[in-house]
Amino acid sequence: MTDLATELRHVLDGRWAHVREEARTDLSPADFAPPREELTMEEYRARVAEQVQKIAATGHPARGFATEVGGNGDLGGSVTAFEMLGHADLSVMVKAGVHWGLFGGAVANLGTAAHHAEYLPRIIDATLPGCFAMTETGHGSDVQSLGTTATYDPDTDELVVHTPDLRSRKDYIGGAARDGRLAAVFAQLVTGGEGHGVHCVLVPIRDEHGAPVPGVTIGDCGAKAGLAGVDNGRLSFDHVRVPRTNLLNRYGDIDEQGHYTSPIDNPTRRFFTMLGTLVRGRVSVAGAAGSATRTALALAVTYAGHRRQFAPPGADEEVVLLDYRAHQRKLLPALATSYALQLAQNELVSLMHDVQSQGDGADEHRQRELEARAAGIKAVATTHATTTIQMCREACGGAGYLAVNRLPALKADTDVFTTFEGDNTVLLQLVAKGLLTDYRDAFGDLDTLGMVRFGARQLTGVVIERTAARGLVQRLIAAAPGRDSEKGPTDRGWQLDLFEDREKHLLETLARRLRKAGKPGADAFGVFNDAQDHVVEAARAHVDRTVLEAFVAAIDACTDRAAAAMLGTVCDLYALSTIEAHKGWYLEHGRITPARSKQVTAAVNDLCAVLRPHAQTLVDAFGIPREWLGTELLEPVA
Repeated sequence: MTDLATELRHVLDGRWAHVREEARTDLSPADFAPPREELTMEEYRARVAEQVQKIAATGHPARGFATEVGGNGDLGGSVTAFEMLGHADLSVMVKAGVHWGLFGGAVANLGTAAHHAEYLPRIIDATLPGCFAMTETGHGSDVQSLGTTATYDPDTDELVVHTPDLRSRKDYIGGAARDGRLAAVFAQLVTGGEGHGVHCVLVPIRDEHGAPVPGVTIGDCGAKAGLAGVDNGRLSFDHVRVPRTNLLNRYGDIDEQGHYTSPIDNPTRRFFTMLGTLVRGRVSVAGAAGSATRTALALAVTYAGHRRQFAPPGADEEVVLLDYRAHQRKLLPALATSYALQLAQNELVSLMHDVQSQGDGADEHRQRELEARAAGIKAVATTHATTTIQMCREACGGAGYLAVNRLPALKADTDVFTTFEGDNTVLLQLVAKGLLTDYRDAFGDLDTLGMVRFGARQLTGVVIERTAARGLVQRLIAAAPGRDSEKGPTDRGWQLDLFEDREKHLLETLARRLRKAGKPGADAFGVFNDAQDHVVEAARAHVDRTVLEAFVAAIDACTDRAAAAMLGTVCDLYALSTIEAHKGWYLEHGRITPARSKQVTAAVNDLCAVLRPHAQTLVDAFGIPREWLGTELLEPVA
């Protein structure tokens, strides 16, 4: 690795660089790389279950839990370690994430001291395999409408967990089909005939011998498009009784007389507060998607740097693929976007660590900021993964189609990332809901009707909150040239101004559209539905802007001049390729002239040419051990 690649890696590794280095050493490819041989589904699941036990032995999972329960409270380090698993076998990463991140996270964040003492030590050392049973056959994104019930029986002081119909069956539950013994089941809590909304109850699903407990029906989702090593299953409950104390009662409790109490009176606010504590799952999925994407780019760029095809007229030697402008256009803007998203992910993980380390003392505004940013980064990073890994497969031709070269598995394993831990379209709507002016003073209904009612008020302004390097960004924008200036499109202030202007315009016009719902006789849902594409686009513009600002902040913090200069060029390519992708909007709204639009396209081409000699250095800076990549794509054919 060159000195420049090493310096770039230091920037990309971020605050938890030491965790990344530990993972590069501890996560041996012999133990955690995808299997080279073809395995049956059962063999693959058994292999992954064994790998989870090996991860437990490394001590990494303890980072994600508080010191008083046997962890070390390093939440950001925990997420970073799991992100590194995304370079290895994604089945292992998902299986580990389900057990420690989702199941363990539910117990840690929704339970209280008694639950922590009883369960977390065995969760941390993986002697109590668990699963996270939220999604149902009939409800995935709409968690508030789950059909499973947990009804309190005062005669026996028990909760009766029941699946009333097929739509209420727990579905796609990782760990349920083979290994899970205890499930964190999300259900409608009912006491004395009164519903209190969705709460989480711990329900045993297998006994110590692995047999389903009475009343629990376990099904197997079978073969999937990817993630063959994850045992996704289905759970149904026929009046299964568990002790009242199995209710994870941090935000809602039932006393011995059957009275329900909660520290949060508003049911909707209570629900979203509970879900907000589980945000680590979305952060982890975004990180794993980034790791898989960087793996694909490392393979495709390395291959393109030595694979030759077609000789120019009069020449004997064929041209290297990466010397073709079209090939550069495929790979290098995507590479720049991966840099941008990694730096934004680093900021997100830091925010998550700082907010969640405060426990109940966390600032509510920062908690909502975390939830919105996690939703946005997850949506954009996973969409980028799906698009880029497919493009990398195509860029490697027939070699990219071979299983031995990993790209087909990366493509299949990450495909579900766009819809699990939150469907991306739904998540972007969640981001938009948090961006309208005064939302922070109206924390309440977040369903569609609530958004319409909120937008129906007299809202025409928006709040643009900077995420990083606030003073620097403001200074750059203030010094930005006008649209007809002779300064080129690589002026950073001009780029930042265009990103911010697009976000602000989309939000302001969205607020005006939603205000129509307040008119007499208006169809509120129809107004929202008509504007849904606008909602998603506004959210995407917001995420693009925050990602660019994270990149700018990272460049400003970089102390190595050569690395800072290289990052500046990569940032230019990210910014201008993003502007180019939306130049129709910029032209329609008079933000750029046709001449400037042509300059942007020319600049993207020029930047591809400038970065071409450094492409291998840029992917080497990802710090992916060569043994993890280990495919035929890395070496030229003699």
